[in-house]
Amino acid sequence: MEDATPPCPIPRWQLLKQELKNVGPEEFDRLREAATPGTVIDVRNEQEYAGHHLEGAVNLNYLGPDFLEQIDRLDREQTYLVYCRSGRRSVRACTLMRNAGIDKLVHLDGGINAYS
Repeated sequence: MEDATPPCPIPRWQLLKQELKNVGPEEFDRLREAATPGTVIDVRNEQEYAGHHLEGAVNLNYLGPDFLEQIDRLDREQTYLVYCRSGRRSVRACTLMRNAGIDKLVHLDGGINAYS
Protein backbone atom coordinates (compact mmCIF):
# COMPACT_ATOMS: atom_id res chain seq x y z
CA MET A 1 0.00 0.00 0.00
CA GLU A 2 1.45 3.37 -1.04
CA ASP A 3 1.53 6.38 1.23
CA ALA A 4 -0.52 9.13 -0.45
CA THR A 5 1.16 11.90 1.54
CA PRO A 6 3.71 13.73 -0.64
CA PRO A 7 7.14 14.22 0.91
CA CYS A 8 7.74 17.54 2.61
CA PRO A 9 9.63 19.82 0.18
CA ILE A 10 11.54 21.46 3.06
CA PRO A 11 13.96 19.31 5.13
CA ARG A 12 12.86 18.93 8.76
CA TRP A 13 15.98 20.65 10.14
CA GLN A 14 15.16 23.76 8.09
CA LEU A 15 11.64 23.84 9.50
CA LEU A 16 13.06 23.59 13.03
CA LYS A 17 15.58 26.35 12.25
CA GLN A 18 12.73 28.77 11.51
CA GLU A 19 11.76 28.57 15.19
CA LEU A 20 15.20 29.73 16.39
CA LYS A 21 16.99 33.05 16.71
CA ASN A 22 19.51 32.67 13.88
CA VAL A 23 22.43 35.08 13.60
CA GLY A 24 25.48 35.36 11.34
CA PRO A 25 29.12 35.27 12.43
CA GLU A 26 29.41 39.02 13.12
CA GLU A 27 26.44 39.09 15.51
CA PHE A 28 27.45 35.74 17.03
CA ASP A 29 30.93 37.13 17.80
CA ARG A 30 29.45 40.28 19.35
CA LEU A 31 27.24 38.17 21.60
CA ARG A 32 30.09 35.75 22.34
CA GLU A 33 32.30 38.57 23.64
CA ALA A 34 29.68 39.43 26.26
CA ALA A 35 28.64 35.83 27.02
CA THR A 36 28.88 34.28 30.45
CA PRO A 37 31.62 31.60 30.58
CA GLY A 38 30.22 28.17 29.70
CA THR A 39 27.35 29.50 27.60
CA VAL A 40 28.93 29.21 24.14
CA ILE A 41 28.30 25.61 23.11
CA ASP A 42 29.98 23.67 20.31
CA VAL A 43 27.84 20.59 19.63
CA ARG A 44 30.29 18.85 17.28
CA ASN A 45 32.18 15.71 18.29
CA GLU A 46 35.31 15.79 20.41
CA GLN A 47 37.68 15.38 17.45
CA GLU A 48 36.12 18.28 15.55
CA TYR A 49 36.23 20.44 18.68
CA ALA A 50 39.88 19.55 19.33
CA GLY A 51 40.78 20.41 15.72
CA HIS A 52 39.32 23.92 15.92
CA HIS A 53 36.66 25.69 17.96
CA LEU A 54 35.58 29.22 18.75
CA GLU A 55 37.36 30.78 21.69
CA GLY A 56 35.45 30.29 24.93
CA ALA A 57 33.27 27.46 23.63
CA VAL A 58 32.57 24.32 25.63
CA ASN A 59 31.98 21.01 23.89
CA LEU A 60 28.68 19.16 24.35
CA ASN A 61 28.62 16.52 21.63
CA TYR A 62 25.08 16.42 20.22
CA LEU A 63 25.64 12.82 19.09
CA GLY A 64 27.25 11.77 22.38
CA PRO A 65 25.54 9.26 24.66
CA ASP A 66 25.19 11.79 27.50
CA PHE A 67 24.05 14.89 25.57
CA LEU A 68 20.60 14.93 27.19
CA GLU A 69 22.10 14.59 30.66
CA GLN A 70 24.53 17.43 29.91
CA ILE A 71 21.78 19.81 28.83
CA ASP A 72 19.72 18.84 31.88
CA ARG A 73 22.53 20.31 34.01
CA LEU A 74 22.42 23.70 32.23
CA ASP A 75 20.96 26.80 33.88
CA ARG A 76 17.50 27.42 32.37
CA GLU A 77 17.88 31.18 32.96
CA GLN A 78 21.05 31.60 30.88
CA THR A 79 21.27 32.51 27.21
CA TYR A 80 23.22 29.92 25.22
CA LEU A 81 25.02 30.49 21.93
CA VAL A 82 25.06 27.24 19.98
CA TYR A 83 26.98 26.17 16.87
CA CYS A 84 28.28 23.19 14.90
CA ARG A 85 30.05 22.83 11.54
CA SER A 86 27.23 23.65 9.11
CA GLY A 87 24.20 24.42 11.27
CA ARG A 88 22.30 21.15 11.01
CA ARG A 89 23.37 19.48 14.26
CA SER A 90 23.10 22.75 16.15
CA VAL A 91 19.50 23.24 14.95
CA ARG A 92 18.65 19.79 16.28
CA ALA A 93 20.61 20.42 19.50
CA CYS A 94 18.74 23.71 20.03
CA THR A 95 15.45 21.88 19.52
CA LEU A 96 16.37 19.36 22.21
CA MET A 97 17.50 22.20 24.49
CA ARG A 98 14.18 24.00 23.99
CA ASN A 99 12.33 20.77 24.75
CA ALA A 100 14.35 20.60 28.00
CA GLY A 101 13.14 24.07 29.01
CA ILE A 102 16.01 26.23 27.77
CA ASP A 103 14.35 29.05 25.86
CA LYS A 104 17.13 31.62 25.50
CA LEU A 105 19.07 30.25 22.53
CA VAL A 106 21.07 31.93 19.79
CA HIS A 107 21.96 29.76 16.81
CA LEU A 108 24.94 30.43 14.51
CA ASP A 109 23.35 30.29 11.07
CA GLY A 110 25.58 28.23 8.77
CA GLY A 111 27.71 26.98 11.65
CA ILE A 112 31.44 27.51 11.95
CA ASN A 113 31.62 27.19 8.14
CA ALA A 114 29.92 30.60 7.92
CA TYR A 115 33.23 32.17 9.00
CA SER A 116 35.00 31.13 5.78
